[in-house]
Amino acid sequence: MNFVCQQSRLRGDVVIPGSKSHTIRAVALASLAPGVSRIEAPLDSGDARSSVRVFTAFGAKIECDADVWTVQGTGGELRTPDDVVDVGNSGTTVNIAMGAAALVRKGFTVLTGDHQIRRRPSGALLASLNDLGAWAESTRGNGCPPIVIRGRLKGGTTSIECKSSQYLTSLLINCPLADGDTVIKVPLLEEKPYVEMTLDWLARQGIKLDRTGLSEFRIPGRQNYKAFSRRIPADFSSATFFLCAGAIGDNDVTVRGLDLGDTQGDKAVIDYLKQMGAQIEVQPDGGIRVRPGNLKGCDLDLNATPDALPMMSVLACFAEGTTTLGNVANARIKETDRIATMRTELTKLGAKVIERPDGLVIEGGPLTGAAVDGHHDHRIAMAMAIAGCSLPGKTVVRTAESATITFPTFPDCMKQIGAQIHLLDR
Repeated sequence: MNFVCQQSRLRGDVVIPGSKSHTIRAVALASLAPGVSRIEAPLDSGDARSSVRVFTAFGAKIECDADVWTVQGTGGELRTPDDVVDVGNSGTTVNIAMGAAALVRKGFTVLTGDHQIRRRPSGALLASLNDLGAWAESTRGNGCPPIVIRGRLKGGTTSIECKSSQYLTSLLINCPLADGDTVIKVPLLEEKPYVEMTLDWLARQGIKLDRTGLSEFRIPGRQNYKAFSRRIPADFSSATFFLCAGAIGDNDVTVRGLDLGDTQGDKAVIDYLKQMGAQIEVQPDGGIRVRPGNLKGCDLDLNATPDALPMMSVLACFAEGTTTLGNVANARIKETDRIATMRTELTKLGAKVIERPDGLVIEGGPLTGAAVDGHHDHRIAMAMAIAGCSLPGKTVVRTAESATITFPTFPDCMKQIGAQIHLLDR
């Protein structure tokens, strides 16, 4: 599928759907708990459905109604899946599932995914699961799925460098159910806000642990999760596209449904926009209105917000002067190498982009619509669609179907604020 975009004036309100990161954590914890949990206003997307598929394979019973997902949990007694488990395109799901597979008492679990998942490294997590008593191997010996895991987690001590926060999230969620106590040493941690999100979920569950900042965790084993009912907050990562869109041209966009008190790291995008000169108004009812200002380039550290890189790199093209998006080498191990991919695709529009090992340097200036490729990466495709709706000429974005991974209603939300965007077959 393609997004076909024409220059548009974007004005109006957008209600942001639920958080992917919260939804997947909710499915995992509800599945590990006993009894019945209710997940209200979940994100119903490809990635979230992957988590449902995986934990159903582990024995949870999950009913997905329109506004509420009901989960009959396993009480931590996961069954061996009947078949190979396909996580689709969901990196969060595959990493959390690796830890869950190490809790299964008998048999082997095989986890795989699409072509992007099969190139995403998880070797550091495999090593830690082996340290803690499980047996975990990559079938191709490269640290990437397909993965084969046999339990059971016994506890112990491990040291893990987390170029992806998902590795640590997996251990934090699953080690409380291990047979013994666990010590996790973390000499390197990228994407820290996602770990803070996980810790908030664990605190709400009453899980006991001691920690030294985010560098060492001591987790007693033989703990239990409990059934819960929780409404999923709206997704700041999805909101990024519309927050940034409001700052371009003559646009005026109000984003609704966000909670500024939530743990999601991508709420930092609001500060990025302020630094670049956008006009931000937080309304009494919680809406966040964004209008263009005199956008100027600046230096931004995106280490905690790698998912914001695609859209921030588009926005940088509309700012006066030079923008540096740095300290975000972790963006290279997402669905695509987002640093290299954004350089390639923005260059097709006429942008001046320099690629660095840890980010991009972008010189603002005029762009023109062109044919570009989303590379089957949902955030690349959506960012390029925002660009296309801001440029003269026609922009065609290939692999637009990837947006359904996290934001199935993206084209509808765009149209309701005036975007000339169409989703068409190739």
